[in-house]
Order: sequence, then C-alpha cells, then structure tokens
Amino acid sequence: MSYLCLGPMSAGKTLLLTCLQKPDSVNFTSHSVPSVGTNLYTIKIPPIVIDEKDVNQKIPPPGKRKELVQVREVGGCLAPIWRDYLLNPVEKLIYVVDTSNLCQISAAGVLLYSMLAEPRLKKTKFLLVLSKMDLAYRQMRNEALLMLQMEKFQKQIPQHITIVQFSAITKEGIDEVYDWLAMN
Repeated sequence: MSYLCLGPMSAGKTLLLTCLQKPDSVNFTSHSVPSVGTNLYTIKIPPIVIDEKDVNQKIPPPGKRKELVQVREVGGCLAPIWRDYLLNPVEKLIYVVDTSNLCQISAAGVLLYSMLAEPRLKKTKFLLVLSKMDLAYRQMRNEALLMLQMEKFQKQIPQHITIVQFSAITKEGIDEVYDWLAMN
C-alpha cells in the first residue's frame, strides 16, 4: 500500500513533508523549489505523549499506530499524469491546498474532485491540508472550504475527508497530520 501527496504547483507539499520529516529544519527563512517529478519521504511518527491529567485522551492499542511511513510527493506540474501513480493500491492520499492563494483554490478543487471521482481511490483515506495558514487570515479556512464546496461534496462521495489547517512555519496542525498518518 502506498501513501501519496498531491496538490497544485506551489501548494506547499514539499514544505509539509519536509516539516513532517525534520520539524526543526523548517522556519520562516525556509523555501523550496517546485518539484518536477516525484520525491519520496520517510517520516518517523513521534510517540504519543500521555497526559495523565487529560481523561479524554484516546490512546490507540499497541500495534494500531504506525511508527514509520513513506509518502510519495508527486509534483503539481505532473497533474495530467497523476492517475499513473494509482496503479498500485493507495491507502492514504494527502491533498494540499494553499489557502493564501484564493486564485488557486478553485483550480485545486477541480483537481481534487477528479481524484475523488477516480474509481481506484474509492477506499482511499483522504487528508485535505489547508496549507500556509501562517500567511492566511483566520476566515480564509472557511472561504477555502466554501470555494471547494466541501460540505456539499462530502455528501456525494464515498470517501471520508479529514481536513487539517497546517503551517510549516508555526507547526500548526503538525500533530493532527502525524496522527492521521499513524492510524491504520
């Protein structure tokens, strides 16, 4: 089974995966070059920190949480051939959208819908990452979800989509992404 990371050009896929791989290596001076082709990232999932004061904390049983995952990032410029990466079963798919670029959100939605409509992905778990939240204002999340028509669309598709706000700079959302990657 494979894990894929897709999204339009300059959505923040590379910084997301670099941040997950080495959180301390990404800061406000970080930048990346658009991926032409694919990159493979091995991500070590940090252990759960048990908070004895939190009685509602859910701790998965042993063996139900992955410690290491490999994610293949496919560059946004390869969107016309993304389907070629679906020949092997895809267990989880991370889809990244730049929330600071309202002009890109509609185009990102069209690409997302085409992946959700793909019959080979009917059993795939999806994570929609609203990236660059450090550049966007708080209302941007709601606007992005409205532009993507997520509420309406989730009623029409078989897949469940988990939505996470993320910033590689502030590390907002990093724990939620780790948890999503780690769960079977």
